[in-house]
Amino acid sequence: MTRRSSGGATADWLGRLYDRHGAGLYRYALMILADPASAADVVHDVFVALLEGRNAAIEETERYLRRAVRNRCYDALRRRRHAPVDAGPLIEIAGADCDPTLRLAVEQSLAELPPEQREVVHLKMFERMTFQEIADATGESINTIASRHRYAMEKLRLRLRPQHRGQ
Repeated sequence: MTRRSSGGATADWLGRLYDRHGAGLYRYALMILADPASAADVVHDVFVALLEGRNAAIEETERYLRRAVRNRCYDALRRRRHAPVDAGPLIEIAGADCDPTLRLAVEQSLAELPPEQREVVHLKMFERMTFQEIADATGESINTIASRHRYAMEKLRLRLRPQHRGQ
């Protein structure tokens, strides 16, 4: 990927890049951080760094953006280790017939997972990535990814059983 040196061309390039990837990167950051404001800040910071030219030449834009967002998310988690977070919605409404009680139960259950497990669930279920693609994107082993997914699914199944939801 190449960038032109003029400011206007860079801004146009960055705008197109944001239009293409911004929403998905925000959802990815939100799933890791479980905090809408922090997720928006992370995505903003990644694009500001691109605008300010604090990055070397980028070969694979989408891969670079995902890795940059991931790194900033985990930096943010380390900084706020003990700070309380007011988690907002983690998932988008699937449709008008979506049961709001079930949606809230799913969101709460997702928010209670460790960030590493939420990340794998997001990439597997919402972005439809394979375990190998997730391993490549995160730099983790495929066995680690598969284990995180398995543990997350076990926890979600337990938390979302009808008797646990008060039904």
